[in-house]
Amino acid sequence: MCLRVSPNATDCSMDSSSEEELEPEQPGIGGGRSSVVPVNRDRIPIVYRPEYGVRFCGLQKLHPFDAAKGGNIYRLLKANGLVQNDDDIYAPNEITVEELLDVHTKRYIESLKWSLNVARIAEIPPLIFVPNCFVQRSYLRPMRYQTGGSILAARAALESGLGWAINLGGGFHHCSADRGGGFCPYADITLTVRMLQGSGKGVERILIVDLDAHQGNGYERDLMDDAGVFIMDMYNYHIYPRDHPAKLAIRRAVELKPHTDDEEYLRKLRKWVTHAVAQKMLPYIEPPLFLYAIYRCLHQSLVEFEPNFIIYNAGTDVLKGDPLGLLDITPEGVIERDEIVFRAAMERSIPLVMLLSGGYLRSSARVIANSIINLRDKALLPTVQ
Repeated sequence: MCLRVSPNATDCSMDSSSEEELEPEQPGIGGGRSSVVPVNRDRIPIVYRPEYGVRFCGLQKLHPFDAAKGGNIYRLLKANGLVQNDDDIYAPNEITVEELLDVHTKRYIESLKWSLNVARIAEIPPLIFVPNCFVQRSYLRPMRYQTGGSILAARAALESGLGWAINLGGGFHHCSADRGGGFCPYADITLTVRMLQGSGKGVERILIVDLDAHQGNGYERDLMDDAGVFIMDMYNYHIYPRDHPAKLAIRRAVELKPHTDDEEYLRKLRKWVTHAVAQKMLPYIEPPLFLYAIYRCLHQSLVEFEPNFIIYNAGTDVLKGDPLGLLDITPEGVIERDEIVFRAAMERSIPLVMLLSGGYLRSSARVIANSIINLRDKALLPTVQ
């Protein structure tokens, strides 16, 4: 989708005739509450819609984030037969201003009307010079769809009876109630936590497993004093955001050095599990050692907190060669990592939602698709044949 400026300088138009008219108060965002997407067992609990993609006449290429990652994953899943047609999955609504204000401050939402502020959050300086209605349509609106997708995916995991869901987007873990950053304009993780806590479904203890290469400082700031949330965060401590006050919210932290590989990952993770192994709280499993270590680490948090919902922030910026994550984990390591998290949740019948978060290699879409297919093949995605 390409943008054009009308001869009337106040009229921002687009070359897509299917787009809705802009709202006069806040371009691109509706008021009130969006209609509730029904959840049932007949759909595959994968959440995606084409509007996830950020398209800005190539301007999105100024940031290493793969703006088409969700769409690329979806095409690969269809090619592998996991999804047959678009009606098999969930398509989220765009989150509204009223829903965003469940967490975000009005001042922050108002600040997004200024392209200067959005350029800082998106880390794309030329956005400063772009009319805000274009910014709303081409960057913020896709992010609002992805944010609605995170909430819908959590509902699907909780209400469908299947116990899992995957949003092919979201995971904006650098955004808090009053501040965005790191390409994260909306606090979808905090919004998801608040939705779950207010759902009336008895979700009292939420475990956030954040395995993105970056510290999840946004939701950590929001959930600092929430005893009903346990945060497990493993990240490269040499890179953005280095938010020391936010670290106080982390209950189980592992700080990794740049270029940590699978073996070093294992060594760090083993430090978490000494107590659990000594107390014989966890079952023994065979090597490979990477699988063994992740399994033990996650289970220590599960035993300590006994959650009844898991939010899994599954960033692939841990992959070797990623320009921002600066770690050296292999594709096989990522696939094993995801399998461990899903298996741990399934063994305890804990609903889990997976968000994609960061990943700045073009190859990350295929790694994620291969991981989801592996989960299907290992019978860790109930109902998916």
